Amino acid sequence: MTTTMRNAGSAARATARAAVAALLACIAALAAPAALAQANSIESVTSVQQGSTTYLRIGMKNPPTTAPAGFSVTNPPRIAFDFVNTDNRVGKNSLELPQGDVRSVAIVQSGERARLVLNLKRPLGYNTSIEGNTLTVALEPVAAAGTAASPAYSFAGADGKGTHSLRDLDFRRGKDGEGRVVVDLSDPGVGVDIRQQGQTIVVDFLNANLPENLRRRLDVGDFGTPVTAVRAFQQGDNARLVIEPHGEWEHNAYQSDTQFVVEVKPVRPDPTRLARGMQPGYRGEKLSLNFQSIDIRALLQVIADFTNLNIVTSDSVSGNLTLRLKDVPWDQALDIILQSKGLDMRKNGNVVMVAPRDEIAAKEKLDLESRAQISEIEPLRTETFQLNYQKAEALHKLLANDKQRVLSKRGSVVVDERTNKVFVQDTVLRLEEVRKIIAQVDVPVRQVLIEARIVEADDRFSRNLGVRLGFNRVGFPAGSVAGRGTISGNLQGVHDLTPLPGAVGTGTTALANTNFVNLPATNISGVNPSTFAISLFNSSLTRFLNLELSALEADQRGKVVSSPRVLTADQGKAIIEQGTELPYQQATSSGATSIQFRKANLKLEVTPQITPEGNVILAVEVNRDAVGQLTPAGFAIDTRRVQTQVLVENGGTVVIGGIYEQFERDNVNKVPLLGDLPIVGAAFRNSSRTNNRTELLVFLTPRVVTDTAMAR
Repeated sequence: MTTTMRNAGSAARATARAAVAALLACIAALAAPAALAQANSIESVTSVQQGSTTYLRIGMKNPPTTAPAGFSVTNPPRIAFDFVNTDNRVGKNSLELPQGDVRSVAIVQSGERARLVLNLKRPLGYNTSIEGNTLTVALEPVAAAGTAASPAYSFAGADGKGTHSLRDLDFRRGKDGEGRVVVDLSDPGVGVDIRQQGQTIVVDFLNANLPENLRRRLDVGDFGTPVTAVRAFQQGDNARLVIEPHGEWEHNAYQSDTQFVVEVKPVRPDPTRLARGMQPGYRGEKLSLNFQSIDIRALLQVIADFTNLNIVTSDSVSGNLTLRLKDVPWDQALDIILQSKGLDMRKNGNVVMVAPRDEIAAKEKLDLESRAQISEIEPLRTETFQLNYQKAEALHKLLANDKQRVLSKRGSVVVDERTNKVFVQDTVLRLEEVRKIIAQVDVPVRQVLIEARIVEADDRFSRNLGVRLGFNRVGFPAGSVAGRGTISGNLQGVHDLTPLPGAVGTGTTALANTNFVNLPATNISGVNPSTFAISLFNSSLTRFLNLELSALEADQRGKVVSSPRVLTADQGKAIIEQGTELPYQQATSSGATSIQFRKANLKLEVTPQITPEGNVILAVEVNRDAVGQLTPAGFAIDTRRVQTQVLVENGGTVVIGGIYEQFERDNVNKVPLLGDLPIVGAAFRNSSRTNNRTELLVFLTPRVVTDTAMAR
């Protein structure tokens, strides 16, 4: 019986082992596809320092086909690489690297993707290269790192394969209330720079074109996310997105193939947080304290045991305290205790020093005085800075400004205008500040081409009508008084008697002036009017009736188009003018005269300012002067002037000023009463009509000149 039971137990154990083996085989078979899905793996990470460059070598199981997508963060300085279909075979999730600017390396596995994060000592730029099974990352210092203009994120730069473009722009709301700006790129090689400017997020797609249908503003405030609006426009050679969030938020960005995503998440406030003015709220773990006349030192020891902090208490801290606190954050409790006893604290890492306020203030003042004394005896160093874009004299005024000195009292600066170099002598700390300032101001300045069109058009019309009417009778009887029966408008003609050849009768005479209505048309611009005359006389030629009509009509049209153009740097004044200088005499204090000159010219004076959105603010003054009429003192000058400040988009045209002037005048000269008669009155009057119209328009077109356009 016992033997049979043992055999049965052995058979059962064998059957169980077989079942377990079969189950393990099934699990291995199910896990095999997942293992095969990992086409590559990270096996080693090493670094070496060569000069200022740190080389990071990532050993792979198989040769990588392409470089991994990467991005960098400046605060704190980090660089991350995403390896697709790759797992971690290093054996550790974190590595400490003793050499170079890389503090440590973290490898995070998520599904079929492995992310390698480099924790840097300072912001660095990187370049990747593939050598067999090794991916080499060269880390080099970047210019002006850490300045205000540096991006918060810097994705892989453009691949240099020409111009890229954006295909689509979309906005979505995540499940946790985050706003996602999704950009569809033409190819994965588009370079992207993303940074935070104030309360906005600015994303630049390098060397990328933005189609006209995507240049718009998206109002996404109704989605219930921190993002209120997204603006997309072309900024030079780059396409720019400006994301406008509100409230408390945080953002991150990532790229997957041709899809780039910027995610803005809301920061949920802690309900236990007690805001205190402008200081951050209390976020410590809650505790309860109930003590009666406890020594302050013992109470600080209780908080130290609860928080695992290292608290150093000054010998001058003493006294007792009674308190009852329930479910209060420990940092708030510590603050209450210190305030009640006039104490203050200074934290250095995980060590907190507690002392009376006066004692801490006296110690800090002593430290500052010691530093000031050390700076007065600290040895000075001299460093030479080569300026590329900024003038050395302008930098000298900036550094040596007495109202806001950058250098110390012992520091000095000398410039060499010939080589455009600056020699600064100061302490090491001050020299580092000077280096940062130079990195911000010694940058290339963009240029603007301003084209102005000044259109002046005039339309002048004049018409003059006049008449002369006279009557005469000749051939008087002998002994009569000559001219007594003559009707004339000029009495001088009565005494101006001349013999009339072939006249009938004795003592006949002719009058030189027989016009009793003398209102002819005047000339226009030196041109005499045309005349038409008719004379009526009797058969004996003794009575004459003369009628002379004069008329002149002038129609003048003209247009003057002036197009001055000038190229200047951003926020740099430019002047271009062309014209004539007119001489005139001016009396001096001694009584003599001297020759002076006045300008009658076309002048364009403009100062452009490029805005962050790529538009241009123009402070412009346009003069269009011309030589006028001649006066006894000399020529007059017709002046037309426009001065204004206007905001214009890049490449757009704006009309900054227009003057429209119309002059109408009707003049009538007539004989009283007779000139008012219908029909017949036209013989007793003359009339002139003037209708002049002038119009002046000034157009401005600014264009931001890119490096590519300047190279052409």
